[in-house]
Amino acid sequence: MEQTLTTPQRPQAEAMPIDMKVLMNHIYEYKKGVRSLVLFTFNKRYEHFALHRLERQGIDYIVQPVGNSRLNLFFGRPECLEAIRLIVTKPLNELSPEEDFMLGAMLGYDIRVQCERYCRRKCSRCSLGV
Repeated sequence: MEQTLTTPQRPQAEAMPIDMKVLMNHIYEYKKGVRSLVLFTFNKRYEHFALHRLERQGIDYIVQPVGNSRLNLFFGRPECLEAIRLIVTKPLNELSPEEDFMLGAMLGYDIRVQCERYCRRKCSRCSLGV
């Protein structure tokens, strides 16, 4: 078994949690123009870190409590966030099939998969057999 030794002069640095590594990747993609809107779900204990990081970089965001000590963090272009404010007025699991479809499309999810998901949620007998 390996052990990491620390000395009083150099305490062991806490490794960045995987949630925060994912956030950093989302921010990178947003800044590079890969995404216009991001939805990131994470543990509430990292809220200060996440929001501070976005604020330092001048990125607009919306926070939505999920429950179970988790948060949904939407961030991106102001016009996208304005649409989110109009569409996401309740918990995500309570969105209508149409609202869910629009959100998925805005987030850049595979449009074919979004169409299948919409049909599944909207009707029990779609011609696609999904």
